[in-house]
Amino acid sequence: MNDLSALGRIRVVLSRPSHPGNIGAAARAMKTMGLERLWLVSPASFPDPVAEARASGAGDVLAGAQVVDSLQEALSGTVFAAALTARRRDLSLARLEPRAAAAELVQWSRRTGGEVALVFGNEASGLSNEELGLCALPVTIPANPAYASLNLGAAVQLMCYELRLAAMEQDGGGAFLPAEPLPDPATHGEIENFFAHLESSIVASGFLDPAKPRRLMPRLRRLFGRVRLEKEEIAILRGILSSFDTSVKNGR
Repeated sequence: MNDLSALGRIRVVLSRPSHPGNIGAAARAMKTMGLERLWLVSPASFPDPVAEARASGAGDVLAGAQVVDSLQEALSGTVFAAALTARRRDLSLARLEPRAAAAELVQWSRRTGGEVALVFGNEASGLSNEELGLCALPVTIPANPAYASLNLGAAVQLMCYELRLAAMEQDGGGAFLPAEPLPDPATHGEIENFFAHLESSIVASGFLDPAKPRRLMPRLRRLFGRVRLEKEEIAILRGILSSFDTSVKNGR
């Protein structure tokens, strides 16, 4: 029997969805593939009868949806996040296609026992650069470049299908693939606290001028984003920063 428990620890996050019908379609897409954790960031209209109608039997997913004001809140407590983006962007991490991204999300869920997130942006504008920067893995659906517009509900359905396939993957003998536990990963909140500490330290040292920040912090986010930081590593880095802070404060 396949172990699909990883799916229960995957959040589907819709950031600033503008149409309630797409929220309902996303809920239906999730339920058909065994996902149930829906998070909504500042939806234009929710709850809404249009969402209920489009959910078509997935009203329990809608009823359990968590509504928050920011993507930071939606990612709180997660250990890994992937984000759908259609545009190539400067300073972005290397992007994966859906199948490989789904496998990585499921692996993180299974091997850490922690919650992971799959983030979708607004129907018209997608995710902002700041929102994308909060996620460790950019994902792009390889659509027809001549017409790459994909409905939000369809995108959620495609990704949920890939997540289910990844969770059902078996070896040649029919046994579910074993996986060694990952080292204790840093949570989203711990990583964001590190970046806030890093920024305050380099401002205090004079290395970063807040009036002329250029693109230093996005570059540093990309640098550390290439590494899946662990709790112990975050503690070491923040300890180093604290020692620098003390030296700067004492004028040494």
